[in-house]
Amino acid sequence: MSSFDVVIVGSGASGGAVAYTLCKAGYKVAMLEKGRLIGREEFSKDELAYCRRDIVTPSLFDEYHVIEEKIDGKWMATPTYESGWSFWNGNIVGGSSNLMSGMFHRMHPDDFRLKSKYGPIEGANVVDWPISYDDLEPYYTMAEEVVGVSGVYKKHPFEPWRSTPDFPQPPTKENEVVKLFDKSCHTLGITPLVTPRAVLSKDSGHRSACYYSNFCGSYGCSSGAKGSSREALLFPALATGKLTLMSNTYVKYLESNEEKVTSAVIIDTLTGKESKISADIFVMAAQAHESARLLFNSKNKHHPHGLSNSSGELGKNLIFSAGGSGQGELHKESLKEISFEALMQRGFFVNRSILDWYYIDHWWDGTFKGGSVEFMFEHQNIISRARKNNEEEGKLIWGKALGERVEKRFTESKSIRFEIFNDWLPNDDCFVSVDDNYKDKYGMPVGKLRVANHPHDLKVGNYIAKKCEDVLKEMGAKNIYSSITATPPQNLIAGGCRFGDDPKTSVLNKYCQSHDIPNLYVADASFMPTGGSVAYTWTIYANAFRVADHIVEHLSKI
Repeated sequence: MSSFDVVIVGSGASGGAVAYTLCKAGYKVAMLEKGRLIGREEFSKDELAYCRRDIVTPSLFDEYHVIEEKIDGKWMATPTYESGWSFWNGNIVGGSSNLMSGMFHRMHPDDFRLKSKYGPIEGANVVDWPISYDDLEPYYTMAEEVVGVSGVYKKHPFEPWRSTPDFPQPPTKENEVVKLFDKSCHTLGITPLVTPRAVLSKDSGHRSACYYSNFCGSYGCSSGAKGSSREALLFPALATGKLTLMSNTYVKYLESNEEKVTSAVIIDTLTGKESKISADIFVMAAQAHESARLLFNSKNKHHPHGLSNSSGELGKNLIFSAGGSGQGELHKESLKEISFEALMQRGFFVNRSILDWYYIDHWWDGTFKGGSVEFMFEHQNIISRARKNNEEEGKLIWGKALGERVEKRFTESKSIRFEIFNDWLPNDDCFVSVDDNYKDKYGMPVGKLRVANHPHDLKVGNYIAKKCEDVLKEMGAKNIYSSITATPPQNLIAGGCRFGDDPKTSVLNKYCQSHDIPNLYVADASFMPTGGSVAYTWTIYANAFRVADHIVEHLSKI
């Protein structure tokens, strides 16, 4: 059996941050990653490979999940190999951070005390965090510097305070459509903000600046500009000589006695060989639903209901990001403020966010927690764009008529899109468990996700969507629509190992250390009791750096 100071399961944002800190502190770390290592030169913009096939995720016939949804009043379980609905997010070294769009926002201080600030909501398991924004702020700043965040700070009522005056890099280049966007917002009394991005606008160390391919989300970055775990954290960690990166390594379960985890049972996915690896400390960083699954699958006579589950809370209060999206078309003949040629310039970002509706307090609409909005161009995927609007009166268009419509769509208009992020309220019918009736190709029970939202989520999303549509109307957009849905985004998953001060109601303590097993930590988004109204990635990075500091302190006492 090999022996390390720390074994980390997963190489994404949280695993990378922990490895970075521990290796810099001189500790010997093994990182177990099911996927393979992809070099920069291998990343392409192949829509078929990345968006329609399984080039960076497992085949659903080998590894899958079971999703439970309520249909006609009954809970129905469907394996994802039947539905095609994939909850895998970039199973490669660096994880899904390789494939993110990199739109970064800090959580607001009020997000850490959602229950105290806004009060309880019937049917929602809302609690305050055991830490505050002040506890996390230094680590948001650290992530900014280490990962590399570009932007420009502008004081705003719902922009959190910061200990540094601005971002470490200036904003990425912007399309001239921002002139039209900003003017339209100001006309409506809305404050547009420049979106911070985990994308370098200038070269930094071994990483080159953005080359503006316009294919960020769902694709790896060939220049290293994107602030993925792979680029920003794992390369520096490997350079210390303290990190052993074990790719193509599947973790079946953890072995433990009553007091501690002793080893991980692993399989080399290329050879099928099974072995064990030991360490003083084990860190779960496999994404929320998979970390909970692994802890369930590690049950034994000492922990009959799964590791770190004396509270019975393991897997419960799984959360996603509520909200939805919308879109409108800017047409050549009706465009104002800027030239059509400037609008059609490829590559540059829209880079605009709105936080004005983070908190709603209107006597006619009521008082409630709102959300944030990101504006961007429609994703550049060619096949997806060509497939839209190819029907007329319910019938598919073919031949010359289809060709003319596609050409017009690509040359005479450009779509601008918005994405809404608001809280997915934790509730009793949203959780992850395992079921021995469903097993992956390695013989282990797969994650079984029951998915249900709280009605309040849709109320908030629909309120904000109407505001966003008003912005697009002011811009002169046509064919405007929005969609607020109870269907969760598969790439934004948190909860399942909630942290808190009371071992009876939480899985982890405030340092994301197991209440039950002191040498077990969970560093990914599992710890989050509530998700805030922004994408999770920056908070995952920041919290993982915070957890890593505590692990260093823990190791110093061993």
